[in-house]
Amino acid sequence: MFKIIFSDIDGTLLNADRELSDYTIETVKKINGQIPFILISSRMPAAMRHLQEKMNITHLPLISYNGGLILVNDKPVSSTEIPVRILEELHNFNKQDDVHLSLFHNDEWYVPRDDFWTQREINNTKVHPEFKSNEEVINKWQGEDKGAHKIMAMGKEEKIDAIKDFLEGNFEEDLHLYRSKPSYLEIAPRSISKLTAIEHLLENHFKLPLSQSMAFGDNYNDIEMLKGVGMGIAVGNAKPEVLEIAHMVTTPGKEDGVAKSITEILKI
Repeated sequence: MFKIIFSDIDGTLLNADRELSDYTIETVKKINGQIPFILISSRMPAAMRHLQEKMNITHLPLISYNGGLILVNDKPVSSTEIPVRILEELHNFNKQDDVHLSLFHNDEWYVPRDDFWTQREINNTKVHPEFKSNEEVINKWQGEDKGAHKIMAMGKEEKIDAIKDFLEGNFEEDLHLYRSKPSYLEIAPRSISKLTAIEHLLENHFKLPLSQSMAFGDNYNDIEMLKGVGMGIAVGNAKPEVLEIAHMVTTPGKEDGVAKSITEILKI
């Protein structure tokens, strides 16, 4: 029987308004206290907490930045960062094109300017960033001995191509590059994934085997997780490669695929 559920957020859990539907909220509340429902996303923690609040699951751990940061009782139990030296080299490479680079560390989110990309992300995540040039953030983090949990490059497709080529050519061993759409490139540490984070939580916090876990996802960064857990479920709108490896496919995320599957599988 399944004793824990992990769910991706964007493209998987939210409805057409990028909100939680009443049905999803009610379904998660029904299993509350029996089966932990853990949010696992590339988002920063601040962009996940308001969703936790609606489902009454703020007491549960959070996995953010695709596994780069795991919070238990709001404290980091695992943190994997992109070293500031890589950030510096990317910044120097990007000086000419000046592609928007959003820089993240835990609940810090820095943007170089208020542009189309900044507004789009505020709209998507309901979080507001701080305005600081990439150079200022690099200097700040050097002094604080910090790195980036995530870098988000956003811009014209050919400029994103150039950044991807540069990073692949120089830091292939260090970085995971996720291209969620042609204009977006998510940059994360290579050593982590959603699955490594799940394994860490199950082993150290919940003391449960992978076989008793269920997970939902829709995108490339969910593939390893869906393959590794006891029951990996893809929402109907998932990428073809994700649909192919999933143990099961449910209705699209916007049509309550997650809540419907939980209701059917757990017979609640």
